[in-house]
Amino acid sequence: MSLYAPHPPPFGDQPAGLTVLDERARDIFRRIVESYLQSGEPVGSRTLSRAGIALSPASIRNTMQDLTMAGLLASPHTSAGRVPTHAGLRLFVDGLLEVGDIGADERREIDGRLAGRGRSFEDALDEATNLLSGLAGGAGIVASSS
Repeated sequence: MSLYAPHPPPFGDQPAGLTVLDERARDIFRRIVESYLQSGEPVGSRTLSRAGIALSPASIRNTMQDLTMAGLLASPHTSAGRVPTHAGLRLFVDGLLEVGDIGADERREIDGRLAGRGRSFEDALDEATNLLSGLAGGAGIVASSS
C-alpha cells in the first residue's frame, strides 16, 4: 500500500492529445507556453518552480512528462527543458487563451470611437486595430477585402 495518493491523469477518460487538461496540467502547460513565447528557450521544471508555482520541481516534471506523452510538449535534447509542439501551440491558441466578455463601459467606448462621422474607411480600420490591440494587450490586426 502506497503512502502517496496517485495524481489523476491530466486527460480524463479520453485518449491523450488535444483534450481537456486538469487544472494542474493546464496551469503548467500555460506557463510553459507563455515562458517559451517570451524567451524562445526551453522551459525547465526549476524555472517554473522559481516562478511561483506551488509544486516541487519533481511534481512539475511528472506533469511535464504527461504533457510530453500527450504530444503537447517536446524536449530538444535529454537535459533540456520542454518546448511546445505544433499541436501544443494550437491547443494554447484555441483553448487556453481565454477571451473574456467586455464590460458595458468598454462597449460604449468602442461604439463611440468607431461611430465617428466623416472618417475614412482606412481611419476606421486603424481605430479598430488600436481598440483590438488595447483589449488584447498585444498586437491587433484588422484585414479588409476592400
